[in-house]
Amino acid sequence: MGTVEKAQATQLANIEKRSGRTIAELKKIVQKSGLPKYGEMVAMLKQDLGLGHGDANLVVHLARNSVAGASPASAKSGKSAASSTEAELDRIYAGKKESLRPIHDKLLPHLAKLGAFEEAPKKTYISYRRKKQFAMIGPATNTRVEVGLNVKGLAARGRLEAQPPGRMCSYVVKLTDPKEVDRELVGWIEKAYEAAG
Repeated sequence: MGTVEKAQATQLANIEKRSGRTIAELKKIVQKSGLPKYGEMVAMLKQDLGLGHGDANLVVHLARNSVAGASPASAKSGKSAASSTEAELDRIYAGKKESLRPIHDKLLPHLAKLGAFEEAPKKTYISYRRKKQFAMIGPATNTRVEVGLNVKGLAARGRLEAQPPGRMCSYVVKLTDPKEVDRELVGWIEKAYEAAG
């Protein structure tokens, strides 16, 4: 079992502990809700059961895949079919941006090792949050992914670019190749994660 799959298994176990219900029970709640929109289902789980956004998003994703008859074969594609943000990543990295998806995918196992956080999909990126947003990752253009970091006190140099005050992130790192996901970048993300706790 890969790192992403282990992180997901841990997330599912934690959802069951926090909610006091099995994943199968939670999926049935979603399927029987009668709500037509994905976002409405997520909001219902958050409001009625107190799930966090990332947890509710994962449950809805699993429930909808069950209804659609998704098979385990889809999980053999190299991606975790039940990832809490899989559908959103597919949307964000569609069309001309599809070739950039491996960069984001390479970051996911490193994020999974950080600890608990929520994923909040936005129109063009995914926001990663603890008490506050610590990172945002998404394709800024058709040729690069940007990793925005909210942390103070890093020495801007090379690819770590300081942003002007008032921007959504303190620093941005621009990536054009999965090989650029290295120990240095992971270290910056870890510092942002720690600062957001």
